[in-house]
Amino acid sequence: MTDFTPFEDLLRGHAGLLEDTAHDRWVRAQALFADRAYREAAVLLAELLEESGDVRHELTDVRLLLARSLFHSAQLDGTIAVATELLEHDPNEPYAHLLLGRALQRKGRRDEAQPHLRLAELLGGYRT
Repeated sequence: MTDFTPFEDLLRGHAGLLEDTAHDRWVRAQALFADRAYREAAVLLAELLEESGDVRHELTDVRLLLARSLFHSAQLDGTIAVATELLEHDPNEPYAHLLLGRALQRKGRRDEAQPHLRLAELLGGYRT
């Protein structure tokens, strides 16, 4: 069944009945991603990162889902930026290496992509 809920209503969450917490927005972003609403999920996840303040460096899961959302919605420059930032905080995150390598490949930057694709395979077993 197709959901025709307007984008603004999906982002608004509980329609003002309850306080919209960071957890509520995280769960909603995950649901949007699962429903293949990648652009909408990316908007929500970017807002979560902006509002995170002091704990921003600890939000690996949010950054990773944001990078995935950006990649799946063909926002390659955003994918590269978010994956690079994620790898600055967690250089051993194999899926971030995979996303960065694939985004660089799609932009025609194959030489830059190769080290990340190799690391994705070595660290996480992702076949490239």
